[in-house]
Amino acid sequence: MGGIDKGLAPFAGRPLIEWVMDALAPQVGSLIISANRNQETYARYGVAVISDLDPGFSGPLAGMRSAMRTARTDWILTVPCDGPFLPSDLANRLIDAMMAADTPAATATDGERIQPVYALLPVGLERELSADLAAGTHKVADWIMRHRPALADFSAQPNAFANINSPADAEQMAPDTAGTARTRR
Repeated sequence: MGGIDKGLAPFAGRPLIEWVMDALAPQVGSLIISANRNQETYARYGVAVISDLDPGFSGPLAGMRSAMRTARTDWILTVPCDGPFLPSDLANRLIDAMMAADTPAATATDGERIQPVYALLPVGLERELSADLAAGTHKVADWIMRHRPALADFSAQPNAFANINSPADAEQMAPDTAGTARTRR
């Protein structure tokens, strides 16, 4: 994205973070934005804004750890800021999958790939995640899969996890004039 803060990158006339917040807000009790820059801009959305606890950028796991430490709930639902087509039932389906499998965590699958950043995680994993980050763990999929999460199947909605990594992606996936999201080619 040319160094742009992805959450603030424009998509179909508004920042990506707004797409994500609009889809997620009805599904959860409160929102937390994990951002290591532009905190003042994100604070204008009226939700908690947190940064990684460590000075070096450690990727999504560091943001998950900060959210676990900040949350006032037993679980956190994590999503990336560059996925504007979140399913309206993401939280419920992750909860249902977790309960059906009797596991403490859940993540989404699009039928082809596991989507590890779209996850429901217990905050009780924060201490373990802290130790793993200190030991050099940085791959979200590896870390989450070690916890044997339940998989919520979204194969009927493969575009739900399309993410925007470039201006070309944003142009290609922008909703058409009828408001229908275009799929990736």
